[in-house]
Formats: sequence, C-alpha cells, structure tokens
Amino acid sequence: MRELVVLGTASQVPTRHRNHNGYLLRWDGEGILFDPGEGTQRQMLHAGVAAHDLTRICVTHFHGDHSLGLAGVVQRINLDRVPHPVTAHYPASGEHFFDRLCHATAYRETVAPVRAPVAGDGVIAETAGFTLSARRLSHPVEAFGYRLAEPDGRRILPDRLAAHGITGPDVGLLQRDGELRGVTLDQVSVPRPGQKFAFVMDTRMCDAVGELADGCDLLVIESTFLDADEDLAREHGHLTAAQAARTAAAAGVRHLVLTHFSQRYRDPDAFEREARDAGFQGALTIARDLDRVPVPKRR
Repeated sequence: MRELVVLGTASQVPTRHRNHNGYLLRWDGEGILFDPGEGTQRQMLHAGVAAHDLTRICVTHFHGDHSLGLAGVVQRINLDRVPHPVTAHYPASGEHFFDRLCHATAYRETVAPVRAPVAGDGVIAETAGFTLSARRLSHPVEAFGYRLAEPDGRRILPDRLAAHGITGPDVGLLQRDGELRGVTLDQVSVPRPGQKFAFVMDTRMCDAVGELADGCDLLVIESTFLDADEDLAREHGHLTAAQAARTAAAAGVRHLVLTHFSQRYRDPDAFEREARDAGFQGALTIARDLDRVPVPKRR
C-alpha cells in the first residue's frame, strides 16, 4: 500500500474544520509521519492509524503547528510498546526542542525514538526500497523538505519469458544474475522508473523547492496564501497556491496536494482555481482533514 493519510491541514491557527498539520505516508511496510502538529494523536484515531504503524517521524521545522503533537505521539509509542525502532528526522539545530517535546511530561519511557538529526542537504536514510533525502528550505527558522525516491527497476514481461522458455525458479535466477542460458534480463523486461514523493512545508520560493518536486509522482506542498497576498507570503516565509502549482507543473509532478492553509481564507475552491490558472494540469487535491490520497499507479 502506498498512500497519503492527511491528519491535519491548517497553518498557524487551527479552525473548526482543520486540525494542525499531520501527514502519514504509507509506503509498503513503512509508515512515515510528517510534521505532527497539536492534536495529531487524536487525528490518528479518527484516521485509523495506530502507533504501531509508525516507523519514522520527519519534522520539517520546530514551529508549533508542525511539532507540538510530537509529545503525544512519542508517549503513545511508549504506551503501546511499539516493538520496532521508530527513527526521528528533524533539524539538528532544534535538538533542544526535540528533547523538550519528548520529555514534556512525566511518563514511563519504554521506547525511545532513534534520533537521526538532519544537519544539511543530502541522503539521510537508505533502505532496500527507497532513499530518503533532505534539502534546506527558506523560512525564518531552519527548515528542511524531504524527498523519498524508489530506485529504478525493471518490469518482467510474461510473454517474453514464455517465448524464451523461462519458467518457475529460473525467473528468479534470471533476475538475480541478469542472464540465464544466454537470455539477458533486458530481453524479457522493460525499465520501470522508481516512484518519487516529496514533502515541502513552510518556505519561500527557493531552488530546493523545485529540486524536491522534480519528477514526483506525489508532491505534498504548502500553499498558505493566495497570490494576492504574495508579499505577505514572502515576508513570513511561505508559498502561494500559484507558486506551488507553477513549481509542480515545471517539475512534471503527477499528483499535487496543496495544504497548510491560512485561516484567513474561507473558500477552499479558491486554491484550486488559482492552481489551475497557474498552469498545473495534473491530478490535484486541495487537502482536507482525513483525506486519503493514493500514490499514482506507475507510469
């Protein structure tokens, strides 16, 4: 299963209909929780997400609407005695905030997150299924965006296997060795591009935004303001819906998820209109709390 579970979509101030930030990416066997704002633990309950589902936590920066829920999530991981390691990625400059949130109140600590602070641009984790990297963004406090990239592979074509008489365990041998009885893997398969996901929160326009978004199948990106308030967005270190949409269009994003909306706007459709007017023609979601957005099927 590969899908985004939206736990909250408000920016600085939550509303009656929007909780503070929170996003869970289900990616095969991993559950990556991004930016757990206040109330995330309760939103997880509404969304059917358990503490046992979590394998990583990624915090972009330590403003409260992106991190105050960390205390409750860490305590829930302990209460439920999650048996596997949960790795936490966050700006290294905010180590003291992370420590305070992990120990905000008294509780029985049975499970400690594996700390993996992010000090600069580059790869921060590698697994058999993906590479996770970070890029520094432009915000009044240190902030990072995250990008998950699956390695490219090959898709086996059954008709070509049959034409060469390759069946059963021999298929696995061919995939492992790249050649079997004079038949190469290239002869019975086609390239399969790896899927890509990026998470871009509070930032002004900068080179890292486009680099994180490049070629993404699914891009989750803040659009705190509308273009009429572009000066305000720049002053406070944020994007407009039009800026996010233009970035996604230029980067070849397949599915764009806009989120992190200012409470000043009452009409969510305005973000969709602005994104379309800015030239984005792919799949578009104006995120609502508890939405579930599947990662697009492979090309």
